[in-house]
Amino acid sequence: MSPFWALPMDRDDKAPRPISRKLHSGFIDIGNLRVHHMYGGRGSPVVFVHGLGSSGYMEWRSNLDSVAVRHRVFAPDLPGFGRTDKPRVRYTVPYFARFVRRYMEDRGLRSAALVGTSLGGAYGLVTVPRVGEAVMNFARDALTWAPATLVRRVAARYSGASVDLNRTMDDGYLNDLREMYAAAGFREAYLSTVRSLVNPRALFGGQHDVTRRLSELKIPVHLIWGADDPLFPLAHAERASSMMGRGSLAVIYGAGHTPQAERPEEFNRVLHEFLD
Repeated sequence: MSPFWALPMDRDDKAPRPISRKLHSGFIDIGNLRVHHMYGGRGSPVVFVHGLGSSGYMEWRSNLDSVAVRHRVFAPDLPGFGRTDKPRVRYTVPYFARFVRRYMEDRGLRSAALVGTSLGGAYGLVTVPRVGEAVMNFARDALTWAPATLVRRVAARYSGASVDLNRTMDDGYLNDLREMYAAAGFREAYLSTVRSLVNPRALFGGQHDVTRRLSELKIPVHLIWGADDPLFPLAHAERASSMMGRGSLAVIYGAGHTPQAERPEEFNRVLHEFLD
């Protein structure tokens, strides 16, 4: 993916809503934060972390069922996104990392395989104060009046997707997207996250540039990359993989920024091979 880096449930205070025979949707309280997550399956644990402007139930909708056949899967909505609370805080990569750690501790997971998709992308005007708010408001309103075909066309151009978006962005997905964009606090969380990623320190090799530390990784890391990703070209993955002692790379052709949704069968196969 672009990029991919790779319990007891009876404490949920809300009866989970079955999604399939293997998956459930529910809410848990982690400190003062009410967190929505998907969970289910049996076997060794796998935690899925969604990208910017998404959620666990949207990002991994084509993957969780498949992985839950052989593993216990967990896909939380990060703070500020999906159906999780959206507190007035500064949203940064370290903040999300602390949340994932607390989520795993709360679920009783001492270790797990992590599956993550890109947090970021092409930011443009949303990084500018006031202009960003206007752009987000326009995007929220456009989701209500723009025809689904137009929304899918714009998304394809942004992500480099060339597959049938009527399948990858069906009406159910668009309804979930509209719900999230309309939620109180989502706009602020999205903009706070984006602006933390493009501050001067990040732009000029600051705190988010971990390239020099890739060689320190002692765990196996498998990169799954869409060959046509316009946001993070394949060369990025090739360079990163070469710098990791236990790194490997799988390229999915005919996919852009979201191979987990564009080519789910191939993505799931590659993921299973790595996890097994």
